[in-house]
Amino acid sequence: MGSHQETIRDDSPDHLPTPATAAGRQGLDALLADPGRAVVALDFDGTLAPIVADPDRARAHPDAVPALAALAPKVAAVTVITGRPAEVAVRNGGFADVPGLDHLVVLGHYGAERWDAATGVLTTPDPHPGVAVVRAELPGLLERSGAGEGVRTEDKGHAVAVHTRRAPDPRAAFDALRAPLTDLAARSGLIVEPGRMVLELRPPGMDKGAALRDHVRELGAGAVLYAGDDLGDLPAFGAVDTLRAEGTPGLLVCSGSDEVPDLRERADVVVDGPEGVVRLLRALAARLT
Repeated sequence: MGSHQETIRDDSPDHLPTPATAAGRQGLDALLADPGRAVVALDFDGTLAPIVADPDRARAHPDAVPALAALAPKVAAVTVITGRPAEVAVRNGGFADVPGLDHLVVLGHYGAERWDAATGVLTTPDPHPGVAVVRAELPGLLERSGAGEGVRTEDKGHAVAVHTRRAPDPRAAFDALRAPLTDLAARSGLIVEPGRMVLELRPPGMDKGAALRDHVRELGAGAVLYAGDDLGDLPAFGAVDTLRAEGTPGLLVCSGSDEVPDLRERADVVVDGPEGVVRLLRALAARLT
């Protein structure tokens, strides 16, 4: 992908960037030409919501919901794809009962859960049995690891995440925990997915790429935009590449983070975090008016 992307800094509501790649330009053109067949899909943490030390306190950017509500009626679907439980993303995002967001879909736990704004119905499968094993063994493992103060766990129901951002040395704690958590995951039939100062233990086969690909095909979309910020978004970027190869144009957006250079390098457009994502959503809505 291109190594030089335009970062949106213009505050004008109708400013759209020029994607750095031909494939990205084709994706944006297809979205603008036939928005009624376009899917706009976005990660939550780091993309719609600023990254915070305590994930329980993460909230969508204050202008995110109005921007989504302005765009949603003009496209086939606006979809949030997150590793969080769907109901947590809905609550922290403020997505419920918002005029204009009737057809918003939240795919939680990497697509294992689904919440539809039109009905308010949440569908969720039974959790993988390995999650219970991890839940039982993790406290002892953390105590033995000596990873340090400030390491905290987040029980997501279908997965368990270990956050090191609040540790005195977040990177050292992350590195110290990676091997023992990988071993615990393997013994439990799970995998470890690293992120921005977080290691998540979850069932194999759960990823944003599969969720995005299935959703786009289900809707018969003619174009797709995906925006993300972390390593867990790389499978979704890969899904857009696959869809492009199959004839569905796509645009890849990185919610800028120096912590994940791989994502920046693969993106067609880089924006300044959640605030930049909001500007992009508003610009799309304005252009489609």
